[in-house]
Amino acid sequence: MIRRIHPGYWLSLGLALLMAVVLLTWGREAICACGYVALWHGETMSAENSQHVSDWYTPSHIIHGLIFYALLWLVARRLPLGWRLAIATAVEAAWELLENTDAVIEHYRSVTISLDYYGDSVLNSVSDLIAMWIGFALARWLPVWASVLLAVAFEVFTTWMIRDGLALNVLMLLWPLEAVKAWQGGA
Repeated sequence: MIRRIHPGYWLSLGLALLMAVVLLTWGREAICACGYVALWHGETMSAENSQHVSDWYTPSHIIHGLIFYALLWLVARRLPLGWRLAIATAVEAAWELLENTDAVIEHYRSVTISLDYYGDSVLNSVSDLIAMWIGFALARWLPVWASVLLAVAFEVFTTWMIRDGLALNVLMLLWPLEAVKAWQGGA
């Protein structure tokens, strides 16, 4: 017996494809301008950051999925899972597009230590969206305490390793603090 795939899943795939096409039409690099694709790039202070499949910011996108699942469970749990995933995908894709506008890129460069940041490659943006899907799926199957523990662990680990993470990223985007910028720079 063949199971019918919920339209929300197809919509999620379509939104991911649309996001990639928009980014390409905006002139974003499909892959790293360095000319190769790496599964992991661990150097945050480089022009290759946010250009490959995964990096230190991938856990933040998994956390997005955990948060989106929780919020949509709270406010729209009567919607089928496929539609909730489509909503989460639309929000994540909108964020990836916003994050790759010239205004946001310049804002990041001016208020954070990300001086070599020139936007994400399309590959990285699609990978970030897939990381969100992974977080969404994990939240679906994990107990709430495990989802919270995973999010906190990712935040603590990335903050310890690179002096950045989802919370600091949002803080510096919305309310930049010189003390945080100095700390992130190693001062």
